[in-house]
Amino acid sequence: MSNNSKIWLSSPHMGGSEQQFVKEAFDTNWVAPLGPNVSGFEKDLEHYIGENSQVAALSSGTGAIHLGLILLGVQAGDEVICQSMTFSASANPILYLGAIPVFVDSEPETWNICPEALEEAIKDRIAKGKKPKAIIGVHLYGMPFKIDEIKAIADAYQIPLLEDSAEALGSTYKGRKCGTFGEIGVLSFNGNKIITTSGGGALVTSKPEIKSKAVFMATQARDNAPHYQHSEIGYNYRMSNICAGIGRGQMQVLDKHVGLRRGMHQWYADFFAKIDGVTLFSEPSDDFYSNHWLSAIVIDPEKTGGKTSTDLRLALESANIESRPLWKPMHLQPIFEQYPYYGGKISQDLFENGLCLPSGSNTTEEEKNRIFAELQLFF
Repeated sequence: MSNNSKIWLSSPHMGGSEQQFVKEAFDTNWVAPLGPNVSGFEKDLEHYIGENSQVAALSSGTGAIHLGLILLGVQAGDEVICQSMTFSASANPILYLGAIPVFVDSEPETWNICPEALEEAIKDRIAKGKKPKAIIGVHLYGMPFKIDEIKAIADAYQIPLLEDSAEALGSTYKGRKCGTFGEIGVLSFNGNKIITTSGGGALVTSKPEIKSKAVFMATQARDNAPHYQHSEIGYNYRMSNICAGIGRGQMQVLDKHVGLRRGMHQWYADFFAKIDGVTLFSEPSDDFYSNHWLSAIVIDPEKTGGKTSTDLRLALESANIESRPLWKPMHLQPIFEQYPYYGGKISQDLFENGLCLPSGSNTTEEEKNRIFAELQLFF
């Protein structure tokens, strides 16, 4: 293998037992979107997350957000508050429903939804005669948002919180697992996530009736009848037994993967401690425990002699090392720019000066040496 093979930002990392679960699915002909791996994977997740959680395994995190908004009563014309600094999958389902997204800026400590801008948005929407139906908060790159503050505001105005924990499986706030703080939580097992089912996601709730309703809607909302009878709109959102088999194998290495990602973050922390003008995205206090799904930095060109995050990205690219700009905030996206936005320029500044660095749990020593050499050369 040549020494210059591509170093990916975050590639799938298998643990070894995934194929046994998948083989079992083939051997027993459970290849449908239901079966022992699906219920087994759900139980594994419920046990891991704790807090009496109920988990419905679905075909994607996006599907989970879509069903979550429906279960929270969001309908066409309703307004839904959404963190602006996120991947578009957090916001797209709002539009699937014909609802209206209201975007809110980040705060600089966790890069997540800003409590002050959130409250300002709620007050202003209520003053305009439109009380928001739900709030979507996101744990960006595995970093928990300011859960106590955000929940206090959501509770004060009695607006349900949908917790987008797609990037944060294994992260905790005050010792409690992310995904269990909102009325509904969402997980993702996309190929680049901390564990993967190739494609897939899950809806998390503390209420058994919400889980069974989610599963009902995810399986085309078939009524209990001998023939195909439907009284509600359904969706084809259930996870397949094959994908769930991969997930069951991945659950066995989840904590190990979290440890390796956090190890990568520490490795970057040691490097950047000596570099002026670079801030590594890290927990603001001991209350926050991030899985560090992606390690990210912000570069201040005034302190690096004019070197920018774009310069670093291109330097790494020329060495066949993948890095990526931070998420471009939703309120700056062509598809969303006409919708209301509250806050300042925090998310925009992060986007303009930030970079995600290779963070895979399967990064080898040789790859680390290559990354180190390029970073050293650049700075």
